[in-house]
Amino acid sequence: MATFAQSVPESSPRSTWFWGFLKEELVPYPGRFSTVARMVISATLVMIVCMTFRIPYGFQGAIYALFISRESPRATLESAGMMVLVTGIGVAYVLISARLVINVSLLHFLWIVGSLCLTFYAISAIPDYGTSVTFANLLSAGLPFWDRHVSAETNVEDTLRLLLSTLIGVVVTAAVELTFSRRKPGDDIVIPIVERLTAVRSLLACFAEGRPVDQATQKTVARLGARGTSTFRRLLRRSGYSAHYRAQMSAVVALVGRLVDIAAPLMELAFEPSDTDQRRLRSLSEIVASIGADLLNRRIPSAIQFDSDEERSGGFPFLQEMETIVSFIPQAFAGSRSIDEYLPSSDDVPRSKLFAPGGLVNPEYFKFALKGGLAATACYVIYNSVFWPGISTAVTTCLLTALSTIGASRQKQILRFAGAIVGGFVFGMGSQIFILPHLDSIGGFTVLFMVVTALASWVMTSSPRLSYFGVQVALAFYLINLQEFTIQTSLAVARDRVVGILLGLIMMWLVFDQLWSSPAGVEMKRRFVLTFRLLAQLAREPVSTDIQAMTKRIYALRESIDNEFNQVRALADGVLFEFGPSRQQDLAMRDHIRHWQPQLRTLFIMRIASLKYRLQVPGFELPEPIRLAQQAYDDRSAQMLDEMAGRIEGSVPQAGTASEDAFELLEKTVQAYYEESQQPPTAHVWSFTTLLRGIDNLTNSLASEIATEVDRAK
Repeated sequence: MATFAQSVPESSPRSTWFWGFLKEELVPYPGRFSTVARMVISATLVMIVCMTFRIPYGFQGAIYALFISRESPRATLESAGMMVLVTGIGVAYVLISARLVINVSLLHFLWIVGSLCLTFYAISAIPDYGTSVTFANLLSAGLPFWDRHVSAETNVEDTLRLLLSTLIGVVVTAAVELTFSRRKPGDDIVIPIVERLTAVRSLLACFAEGRPVDQATQKTVARLGARGTSTFRRLLRRSGYSAHYRAQMSAVVALVGRLVDIAAPLMELAFEPSDTDQRRLRSLSEIVASIGADLLNRRIPSAIQFDSDEERSGGFPFLQEMETIVSFIPQAFAGSRSIDEYLPSSDDVPRSKLFAPGGLVNPEYFKFALKGGLAATACYVIYNSVFWPGISTAVTTCLLTALSTIGASRQKQILRFAGAIVGGFVFGMGSQIFILPHLDSIGGFTVLFMVVTALASWVMTSSPRLSYFGVQVALAFYLINLQEFTIQTSLAVARDRVVGILLGLIMMWLVFDQLWSSPAGVEMKRRFVLTFRLLAQLAREPVSTDIQAMTKRIYALRESIDNEFNQVRALADGVLFEFGPSRQQDLAMRDHIRHWQPQLRTLFIMRIASLKYRLQVPGFELPEPIRLAQQAYDDRSAQMLDEMAGRIEGSVPQAGTASEDAFELLEKTVQAYYEESQQPPTAHVWSFTTLLRGIDNLTNSLASEIATEVDRAK
């Protein structure tokens, strides 16, 4: 049996853990240097242009170099165009609406509050990250202009200068990305997945051969396990790829991430694999390598079936679970007949929409707007009440912080405050005291700027456990040194801006984490249950004969389910940083959800693939008896999903009956129909029965696991 090998004594000081943590996060990995280089080059070019041509508000342009990440050259151009469009809309909004309210104090205040709420709504409802950053930056800097007691002409000029600095940032960043872009669309997702599969394969090969795991493999698996998959899920969520591609690859990312999570602890275990275990490990290693090669070469992985008669007992832990996870990966591409159906080609231009599906009716977006508007308005009222306009950076901080507030945790709050202190006091004010007085040219400032940007960018490209610290460092430094076109030497100005940053962080913490929040554990469970409910609705579709209404409903359901998966994973990360009497229970539920969610994602993809048969898409039509049998099976399967949701939330005391009878009836219907017609089943009918058999097996397996764990927890 396996036993834990205590590699680190319990008495190790916390400083040892901390330095080990930093070492894991800051170690180089493939592609990190090139990413940081592009970020530094873009930000530096923006700074040089703004300083040389005396363009104020240069931080507006420089910040894009750190936030924008693009998947392909054509996607970069489209995204740049979208940001230019949003910038124009924002400037037009400020100039036109300000003219209507500038002379009435009450209307002016209501305009500010409404504009802040509008900005937070846009942040949550606009799916493209770069566009959200553009809009938030523009309004956070443009609105305070109209509080000043200066001529309207001056305010208009400053607003247009703000537009100019924004356009410079967009154009320069897009040009740098296009110059250095050499990857194919999808490589930003596929290559990290293949990297993880390769690391797992190497680990399994060592175990299969009965030799110690080499040091390089240990470091790679540990690093990938620590980094997690949040970065790639975020890339998918912000990308312009099709919903079908994002859903399928999200499932693959979840499965591969779970595989790494299981593989990483194996290095801390001591065990003696049996001959049977070694044979199974060797087979699993070869299959993992084959899947990685297929993904890298844009081929759909072949279906996998492990030998069910193989002896399952042995000394190797988690082997059967790893086999199950690997077998799910090809199922994530259920219904795809070629790689082009899910992976964009180099000629594809993602269809970007300004607002996410349901963005105009989703209550969550309006709730987020009210919360953010309250925090930013509180900052606005405070700095005007104490006549301290220098801390107006508080509003900017609220808006930029909101770009990653969804799923926030105490960890993120620590990173925000620490980043603001390091970027504002250490790098910002420290450079003003010790470095800037000795510089007399833009060349010297450029070196300082590149060093700070490189350090911040390097931290930003680490895992989500640390990356937001780099964001705050860069933001604080830029707000101090890039507001004007001169080197800022006044400590009072730097002090005011740092205080403003801290005020904004405090307000966001109060509103989002104290006044208007629920424990992450409770919210994680609620959203996971909601995912089952939504998936049950998807299984019953279509419920309308109106083609247009049916299409919109199905698409909205798909987007909602995908969003819930992302929210559950983010909340699961936040549970680690919550304490209280329910902590152990929440951690246990977190472990179960992280185990079940990859299976549920795979079921989601398979359900999407089965919709083409329910919708009678040309080429996938089914005879009427088989179509009715499928509808009956889907209804029973949806009922099981509702029952699983009820068991998790505690409202269903007994396990739901299995769907085996419904699927058996469907198979008999298919067999009877073709026996009566004396014709062999067509290829798509065989594919249909195979797909539904996979759905049935996965649904019943998931229901059995949930029933077992819920009963055990009682």
